[in-house]
Amino acid sequence: MSGYHLCQVKKAVHPYYIESISTNIFTIEELCFYLRENIYLIDETIMNEKLCDWIRDELGLLRLYRKLYEQLEKEGSIAGFILPIFKEIGYLSHDEFKELQEHISRIEVQPDDLRKKMKADYLVRYQMYSNAIHEYYKILKRRGPGNMGVQFYAAILNNMAAAYARLFLFEEAADCLWQSYGLVRSGEVYRRYLTALSLSGKPDLYEKKLEELKVPQVLRDRIKDTTGRLRNAAKENCPEDEDIGTFLEKIKKQYHRSNRA
Repeated sequence: MSGYHLCQVKKAVHPYYIESISTNIFTIEELCFYLRENIYLIDETIMNEKLCDWIRDELGLLRLYRKLYEQLEKEGSIAGFILPIFKEIGYLSHDEFKELQEHISRIEVQPDDLRKKMKADYLVRYQMYSNAIHEYYKILKRRGPGNMGVQFYAAILNNMAAAYARLFLFEEAADCLWQSYGLVRSGEVYRRYLTALSLSGKPDLYEKKLEELKVPQVLRDRIKDTTGRLRNAAKENCPEDEDIGTFLEKIKKQYHRSNRA
């Protein structure tokens, strides 16, 4: 952001809601800041008629509304849609604007799956774990031999597992890690898989898997130490009037209920 920007346009009475990160914006300056800082999150929650109408009705920017609406009608590029927003108030210096334009151009030629991964990774950064998992799943669903290669999809599964783990959905995390291990035989992914499985609340399944995989005692002890630390961290987020098992089960049910909606 080039220096301090005074609010040049009126503040909206009714904010625009950015669905992907559950955030309200009230001014065009806030919109510019969001677009510049989250270029990989630009999707249909931004490039749509609703935003155009908000710019017209709430901010009174009729000329900008017309430009953006024209871009939608002809299904223009990301640059064609968002750069006029920056130009409207001179939000960026000449050099900053050029740099952003070049950045968008590089993004637009990237493979679609790579762009989706970056979007999901940004959602994890915003702690929007369910949304991130949904984006990772879309990438995996369209996976094919001619797409990005096993290393890429192993990374997707690893990141997806991390998002599940942040939701305390360790069984789902373990499943992702096992799939990743099947693609790229990584010792670190193997250890993380066993750790997630040990936290899944299914001790019989965990013990059976240890025997099946012939896991050495030194690794079992290491996993035990790790899971102990993670359980203590989970307890810190647990309400005082609930035990940790009830708390984790509630989170799991909330996740699955929200994904059925």
